[in-house]
Amino acid sequence: MIAILVVACEVAFWVLLAAGLALRYVARKPRLGAAVLLCEPLLEVLLLVVTAIDLKNGAEPDWKHGLAAVYIGFTVGLGHHTIKWVDARVAHRWFGGPPPVKPPKYGTARAVHEWRAAARWILAATVALGLLQAAVWYVGSGGETSSLRMWQQKMGWVIGINLIIAGSYTLFPKQAPKGYEDAAVEREPAEK
Repeated sequence: MIAILVVACEVAFWVLLAAGLALRYVARKPRLGAAVLLCEPLLEVLLLVVTAIDLKNGAEPDWKHGLAAVYIGFTVGLGHHTIKWVDARVAHRWFGGPPPVKPPKYGTARAVHEWRAAARWILAATVALGLLQAAVWYVGSGGETSSLRMWQQKMGWVIGINLIIAGSYTLFPKQAPKGYEDAAVEREPAEK
């Protein structure tokens, strides 16, 4: 049941995103669109509560409970940025908004961009790690928690890989060709 709920939350995330953007741009009701988008965190609260109830009712923790924790973590770390990214592209593509600014390609600006992206992924993995550890404590020493520990190891890999990628852009920055000026600086889409 938990795995089905995770899939349902992911589908609901995109449905709410589409509904919020449709209200914002098509119906020209930006406040109502924002209110719909603000309902998205309720999906994670629902998933967290159902997962906790499932464990409390004696379910053995398995990969599905770990997946729920990881999904919540990744939504916390990446959800807001994803919404802003999609919003900027929808506004530009169909509603005359400004073109989204492309990330810088070279030098320090690119390194800063990569560290920002890494920070989002690290936040996601850290939240997932915290939820997984809370589940381990919740189950206690009498329960089988190896599947939750396996997810914790995977989140450690996510953190490590993102540190390596961002660090490589810092230590080995790609140099711009002669005469090239990278005027594009990443900015967040304008709020309407």
